[in-house]
Amino acid sequence: MEKEPSIRFEGYTDEWKQCSLSEIAGKVSEKNADLQYLETFTNSAEKGIISQQDYFDHAVSNLESIISYYVVHDDDFVYNPRISATAPVGPINRNKLGRSGVMSPLYTVFSLHGIAPAYLEWYFKSVYWHRYMYLNGNTGARYDRFSISDKMFFQMPIPTPDIEEQKLIAHHFEQLNALISLHQSNYDKMVATRKSMLDKLFPQGDAKEPAIRFEGFTGYWEKKPLSAIVIPYSDPVEVPHDGYERLGIRSHGKGVFHEYVEAGKEITTARLHRVAAHNFIVNITFAWEHAVAVTSDSDAGKLVSHRFPQFSMADGIYDQFLKYLILDTRFRHHLLLSSPGGAGRNRVLKIPEMLEYEMMIPDIEEQKQIAGYLNSMDELIELCRIRIEKLKNIKAAFLQGMFV
Repeated sequence: MEKEPSIRFEGYTDEWKQCSLSEIAGKVSEKNADLQYLETFTNSAEKGIISQQDYFDHAVSNLESIISYYVVHDDDFVYNPRISATAPVGPINRNKLGRSGVMSPLYTVFSLHGIAPAYLEWYFKSVYWHRYMYLNGNTGARYDRFSISDKMFFQMPIPTPDIEEQKLIAHHFEQLNALISLHQSNYDKMVATRKSMLDKLFPQGDAKEPAIRFEGFTGYWEKKPLSAIVIPYSDPVEVPHDGYERLGIRSHGKGVFHEYVEAGKEITTARLHRVAAHNFIVNITFAWEHAVAVTSDSDAGKLVSHRFPQFSMADGIYDQFLKYLILDTRFRHHLLLSSPGGAGRNRVLKIPEMLEYEMMIPDIEEQKQIAGYLNSMDELIELCRIRIEKLKNIKAAFLQGMFV
């Protein structure tokens, strides 16, 4: 193995040592025979060690079974052999609940000595130990479980710097995790605020005005059918045979995406339709799944089939306001009712029925105020999401570079 990681703190130059897990840990064999502990834990790849009650919303085990369960004390580690996309050889997590509980014998529980628990916890969040598991175990008879003997498991090599460097590494990751959690909390709050404002900035039920209005705007909103808000738009072109970019619409009101179609893989039809910016567009096959959007400047020039009809804005309608108006759950329900079909996903939207849907519309200046506010909020949410992704990538890079 390498003697030191590629990323180290200043002042630390000693080569790392390697020991087996059995040298720093011992398997826990204490059973809950006297029912001293009644809380059952589970080990989740995403949430770590968590109360079974919290994870499943109910207790899965019973008193008869937990007699034979292993006792898990604070700072004990637990290996869960169940594999998943995020834990291809099963997760190993530390009990940080601050209390003791019990764990099914299907798990391997071990306690530590002579190593910083937080350091080992972060080591097991890296992938360096996976190769050893692959070489010395297998998925067994059950494809969703990893199988490795206790003997081989505890022979796992563990790289160990001196204790002070262990603590520094653990502290570094804990600070990074705290920063990610802070940004995630801010993101969640902004998303919740946006949802609340969407309800309050638009009239609900039979109301003729919203609960919250910007200063200077009064009077009732006007109810109009969609047919009076948008105008059918078409810009047919011949199918290119040298490659082109197509536009698709995500379901559940999640916007559009672009996809390059290589030469020779073009759609087998005589014509396509060129997309224009600031249009209302719908996928008639998946309209019932809320596959609708308003196009932006970056969408202009992309191509779609006849199954993606477009509509330009009528006078007095601001496209950015309509972008939020079509997110309403009542409109989604109307799209579902306007898309008859058989079982499964075989539904096709009837456009005339869709255009009958009535919407509450203020004057265009109020539309611009509402859309501007919501667009600004969406930009902040997106910036926060990007920041979280960058921090997660930084964390992944450190997990790769700070261990061997």
